[in-house]
Amino acid sequence: MSTFTVYPAIDMRGGKCVRLLQGDYNKETVYGDSPFDMAKAFADAGAEWIHMVDLDGAKAGKRVNDQYVLEVANKLDAKVQIGGGIRTEEDVAYYIENGVDRVILGSAAISNPEFVKDMLKKYKEKIAIGIDAKDGYVATEGWLNTSSVKATDLGIELANAGAEVFIFTDIATDGMLSGPNIDAVATLAAATGKKVIASGGVSSIEDLKALSKLVEQGVAGAIVGKAIYTNQFTVQEALEEVNG
Repeated sequence: MSTFTVYPAIDMRGGKCVRLLQGDYNKETVYGDSPFDMAKAFADAGAEWIHMVDLDGAKAGKRVNDQYVLEVANKLDAKVQIGGGIRTEEDVAYYIENGVDRVILGSAAISNPEFVKDMLKKYKEKIAIGIDAKDGYVATEGWLNTSSVKATDLGIELANAGAEVFIFTDIATDGMLSGPNIDAVATLAAATGKKVIASGGVSSIEDLKALSKLVEQGVAGAIVGKAIYTNQFTVQEALEEVNG
């Protein structure tokens, strides 16, 4: 039986744990001063994976908050997946060789598809493909631009190149606590035949329940950020619900 994984999220900016509303750097809330302490709390609550995002890195196009990522990867039992600021093979190798379990490649999938395909060949399931979409089309560069590429088409192309795991964000729902776009997540899973992790919009235990019902269809997990930070539910409650 397939298992559904809850990924508590830690978005890092200036070494702190923050959340941005719909990716807007001017709409930031700080939720903690230490990414490690936050990750430890999640791991202590039973989280098997921690989802980390280097927001400064995403903006700068290079690794910025990497020291916190390695600290979590090396000191805690939980597995770590990292996105943000990963643009070169050196970046990918740096994280994987230093104990990170999965590296997320996002905008690069559109701007540099050959690089992404090379990384998939080399690192296989240690690479996750982050697809951010708006109205079914892929958005790039921190969501400022929407491309003419359909999310499902990109998914199929990269699945054929070896991608096993996708992280799908519907920009319209991210950070809004409005519920995830379950249909879009399921559509990508069906189109690719691969695992898809839902990101953005999870606001309640009900959302997780609805997503976890699709686990046999390839919906493999959900990234949860704001809902945990604003006490809609705890990591423990989320895990009990999907593992119940």
